[in-house]
Amino acid sequence: MTTRQIQVMRFTVISKKPFGEVIAALEKGVGHPDVKKLMEGVAAAPSEADAEKLAQAAAGPTGLMELGRFDLGSVLRREVGANARQCIRFLIGNPMVMKQMVKRVPDAGSYAPVTVLVDERADGVHLTYDRMASFLSPYGSEEALQVARELDGKIEALMNGAA
Repeated sequence: MTTRQIQVMRFTVISKKPFGEVIAALEKGVGHPDVKKLMEGVAAAPSEADAEKLAQAAAGPTGLMELGRFDLGSVLRREVGANARQCIRFLIGNPMVMKQMVKRVPDAGSYAPVTVLVDERADGVHLTYDRMASFLSPYGSEEALQVARELDGKIEALMNGAA
């Protein structure tokens, strides 16, 4: 049994836009595929180029796609009522990008797809992301880190655009 300590760098943008506008802008920047169908298609693709084409067709303008969504605010509303703050956790990524990291650092699969949390607070709408490069830096793979840094740049640009 092993334990590894990982120091995480958290990136946060605060927007003064209404929550719904931030969500709409975030949604506009990513693709919205049928995830099960996409993953089955990528796995069954006859070549790497065919898998890449499927992933690119499913991705949005950022090269990323929404792979899951959890409305955490709905859980808060059960207790607090209709005025509870809104909070949504998005899982965002691209299976071909994930593959590039996982083949070099198997533990990268624990962190990808990434989470972007959009949370309504008193000072504005917070968009929060834990940088993939910070998760992968302890593993020492420069190739995986390069992919992670590129992913971080895409996610942070998406967040800045939505904010």
